[in-house]
Amino acid sequence: MLGSGLLARLRHVDPGYAALRRAARLTLVASTVFYIGRYGAGDVTLATYGLFGVVATGMFAQLPGSARHRARILLSALPVAWVLVVAGTLLAGNTAGAAAGMLVIGFAVAFAGVGGPHLVGLANAFQLFYILACFPPYQPETLPQRLVGVTASVALLAAAEVTIWPDATPVSYPRRLAEAADSVAAFLDATTAALTGPVSAQRDRDARHDQAAEAVARIRLAELPAPQRPTASRASDRALRACQAAMQGLLVKTARLAAERPPRPDPEAVRLLRTCADTTRAAGRTLRGGTPAVTVDDVDAATRATERAYPHAGSPAYLPRLCLDATVLSIAEQARILAVSARTAAGVPASDENRVASAYQQVFADARHGRWTLYRRQFQAHLTPGSPPFQTALRLSVALAAARVVAGVLSLMHGFWVLLATLTVLRTSAVDTRTALRPAVVGTVAGAIVSGLLLHFVGQLVIFAVALPVTMLLAFTLGRLAAPAWAQAAFTLVLTFVFAQLSSGGLQLAEVRLLDVLLGTAIGVLAGLLMWPRGARGDLRRHAAAALVASAEVLEEVVEATLGGPASDRTFERARRAMILADASYAQYHGERPDPRTSRVDWQAVLAAGHHTLLAAESTLDRNPPGCLAGWPDAAAQLRGTVRRLRSAYDEVARRIAHGEPAHPTVNPTRCVDELEPIRPALDQPGRPVRHLVEVHLLLASAADDLARTGSGRDAGGDPGAVTGSEGP
Repeated sequence: MLGSGLLARLRHVDPGYAALRRAARLTLVASTVFYIGRYGAGDVTLATYGLFGVVATGMFAQLPGSARHRARILLSALPVAWVLVVAGTLLAGNTAGAAAGMLVIGFAVAFAGVGGPHLVGLANAFQLFYILACFPPYQPETLPQRLVGVTASVALLAAAEVTIWPDATPVSYPRRLAEAADSVAAFLDATTAALTGPVSAQRDRDARHDQAAEAVARIRLAELPAPQRPTASRASDRALRACQAAMQGLLVKTARLAAERPPRPDPEAVRLLRTCADTTRAAGRTLRGGTPAVTVDDVDAATRATERAYPHAGSPAYLPRLCLDATVLSIAEQARILAVSARTAAGVPASDENRVASAYQQVFADARHGRWTLYRRQFQAHLTPGSPPFQTALRLSVALAAARVVAGVLSLMHGFWVLLATLTVLRTSAVDTRTALRPAVVGTVAGAIVSGLLLHFVGQLVIFAVALPVTMLLAFTLGRLAAPAWAQAAFTLVLTFVFAQLSSGGLQLAEVRLLDVLLGTAIGVLAGLLMWPRGARGDLRRHAAAALVASAEVLEEVVEATLGGPASDRTFERARRAMILADASYAQYHGERPDPRTSRVDWQAVLAAGHHTLLAAESTLDRNPPGCLAGWPDAAAQLRGTVRRLRSAYDEVARRIAHGEPAHPTVNPTRCVDELEPIRPALDQPGRPVRHLVEVHLLLASAADDLARTGSGRDAGGDPGAVTGSEGP
């Protein structure tokens, strides 16, 4: 009965025994390389590096994708591991040199994670390879054994990932996007039916909207485990993020059709809506793969037909019709962006004649650039003290370098345990670091006590050799399923049993382990208190406020440009950079403990307002060239007055969230029709560019809607389509 109860409990906390299978796989590989090195070859160095190679890449690394994909990542990481082991070995004889190397390598390895989830997942593993090698004794003659141990462990682990109880392949992000595309396409179909059919069709449209909203919510980056997020610098990941943003734009703009309470649309607008649904569905098939790539020919033809049918000035100005057609054209632009994004993500290059909105031109141009060029751009985007990845990397490297100095000055027997403890407890905020401190200390104390008792009363190495695999299985399992204190206690037992077989030490091993962990945790806490102690909380408030201000400046830029004023790319570039930093802060914020003050702000809605405003402004300016509304004083006065009020509302929301206060925007959701009503007589004047005026007004009305949503409620923990840790969509 006890065994059945334990199995039932394990099935509950570990569905499919995924963690247990992984722990068994790691235990098998670690035991094999350790016993072969220690007892087969009789080489302590080979055994040590073989064991810690498995611990580093198996326990501390988090890799995305299928088993074969993870195996390829492990093998491709071997050259970097060799370089780090060589560097640590050559610097081990000098405390200052080793600490300086730790500072440089620690920062470089941690900051390299801005390049994507592969590098993030390997960062801690790379840190451990250098940490283990940079401690005395200075034995460069053992470098071959060290490299053989690391190579054997990583190669065996890569083989085990594929052959021994391989993990199930997670649902890929392109497939998630494809499922969302199907739901959004169904919503488009239902919306078209509701516009042209009976009132009962509206109920189906509402149901389809809810389904599409849920599907789009599932593709938010913050909803995914970090290793599965498409945040790499390569063009395909950037295109996948563009697909996500385009689908969210489709959802928002299609929902707006109902809010406008439109009349029965003309046939060309209906045809364009249906074409958008078909194109969206075809983009989903392209993302799944195995079918001909989606094209934009149909949506382009339908768009041109709708533009030709658009009412001109001098004809009866039926405002709802003007706004409906403008909204449908904006939906078509999002469907087109989705199609070209899906082609790029699938590896089909966009042809030169395929015009795309300026907001996405760089994404598709990236397909012609090399991976290193794209990584360099992403690296430069975050190379600023205001970037959370920069702060995290610098905090970690300084803490590890300080720990290396302390361990070297005190000539600790196993000084790398100090750095390991620092790496374990250090978090992105002082509060989270203090939270990690207690389980680390409690678990280490408990493990040290048990280890000391076993070393004192047992003292037989054969007992430790037999017990080591069981202890490793326990440590690897608890590391993923149980509380941190239990995992720390089990890992302390593992280290004690390992070093009891590598060198004599007896009871002193447990004492050394406890002292080293206490020193390492103290250094980690001190670093957390001295370097950006608030973590992402303060950065998120500051960067999100800056993003809103920059978005409002973009709206003013679009209005002035269409009225004939000067247009500058610098305004858009400032807004993009502000959104990059806000996205990175939001991603880090989700990994920290909730803060009551910061949680009063609906960050999802705030960042969504910034993203939607920026992308819609760029798309509007692309469709409505500079100067298209020049020489129309009535329109100029109306637009400048509207954007001035909107800018004031954006600035006020930015001021409030910068202080952690709820947004409480001073604007209300507005309809395009309401914006056009004051200048209705001017719309009947012949020769006026009515469509351009309506599309700019629609941009401002949509921006007011987005800002109004920032005061709708508290943060639900989602993601506004942010491009986490990247340059942009």
